[in-house]
Amino acid sequence: MDPRELLAEALRAIRTHALRSFLTLLGIIIGVATLVGVVSVISGLNAYVTDKVFALSPDVMVLTKFGIIRSRDEFLAALKRRDLTGDDYRRLRSTLTRAEGVAATQTSTTAVRFRDHRLPDVVLHGSTANYGRMMSLELESGRFYSESEAHTAAPVAVIGWDVKDELFPQLDALGRTVLAGGLPLRVIGVIAKQGKTLGQSRDNEVYVPIDLYRKSFGSRGSINLYIQARGGVAGVEDAADEARAVLRALRHTAFRAPDPFDVVTAERLQEVWRQVSAAGFLLSILIASVSLGVGGIVIMNIMLVAVAERTQEIGLRLAIGARKRDIRRQFLLEAALLSLAGGLVGVFLGAGVAMSVDRVLHFPSQPTPAIVLLGLALSCAVGLSAGYWPAVSASSLQAIDALRAE
Repeated sequence: MDPRELLAEALRAIRTHALRSFLTLLGIIIGVATLVGVVSVISGLNAYVTDKVFALSPDVMVLTKFGIIRSRDEFLAALKRRDLTGDDYRRLRSTLTRAEGVAATQTSTTAVRFRDHRLPDVVLHGSTANYGRMMSLELESGRFYSESEAHTAAPVAVIGWDVKDELFPQLDALGRTVLAGGLPLRVIGVIAKQGKTLGQSRDNEVYVPIDLYRKSFGSRGSINLYIQARGGVAGVEDAADEARAVLRALRHTAFRAPDPFDVVTAERLQEVWRQVSAAGFLLSILIASVSLGVGGIVIMNIMLVAVAERTQEIGLRLAIGARKRDIRRQFLLEAALLSLAGGLVGVFLGAGVAMSVDRVLHFPSQPTPAIVLLGLALSCAVGLSAGYWPAVSASSLQAIDALRAE
């Protein structure tokens, strides 16, 4: 039988029962839409996290009191650790030989005012002068504070784009004085617009010298120490080992005792994210598999009903010379077309959901061609698998018995 005839006959059979065909496809549509939508979001997040969220340079590590917390027990254990202090920063800065530089920062939130304008919940960073360079903060205008300004706790500030836009919409921010938690600060720099990270603005920030921060807002609380390895990424491991040894010695930590701090690197952050995204991917595959399995069972059931309804037609075609493999191919093609149609609808729905999430919630997603092809391939595979038994049943009928069927 000519392939074009097979296709035309399969399409005719599907159109004859259009509503039944559509209801049959709901399981496939839901499964493929779930798969495409979730995998698109995970794919987008993977790229976004690598480029935007983990802004830590590959050759920079962070010594922190808490670090990466994965459980309640780890959080309780971290609470018992001693705070990292300014003395620790100065000791590391003067001792480390495998570090290109050492920076420190401490963070809180406060309200920032300029005249009658007030901006609440601004992230206030107290940092050393080299923090901006180490974290590659790009300035739109002005400059970052100098080492001498940091040492003398000068009341200067570098503000984020949102702070500038809210407090100085029509003015040049440089040289203006803002109040951060009641502390007057002279603006000397504006950071270039960085955008949002998972819906949270990265431009609602103010940077001040860390000594000024600790004098004005209290010296209690742990600081974070940033260490840039000498020799780039290749030197990270050696620099981390040296920093751990020095800080353990400062803490008088026993040889077999765990570190009383945590070392966070870009590689560790990405490793944690890969574990999280892999778990999300497996969960989405499980959900989609259940839906696709149900859809496949429904397609098989409907195709078996179609075989029963068209028994006389099958007998007549066999009697006038149709081969068994032609009958088998026709029913397989019908099942595959049904499933492919559901896959196409599911791909469009999943891609639409992914793009809506990106535009409305600013949650990155990337419905790539590979994801689309995966959804279509799975739907076709389900259709062929579900249609195999009905196709074999139809091709196994004897012409004489099929013609006498009621």
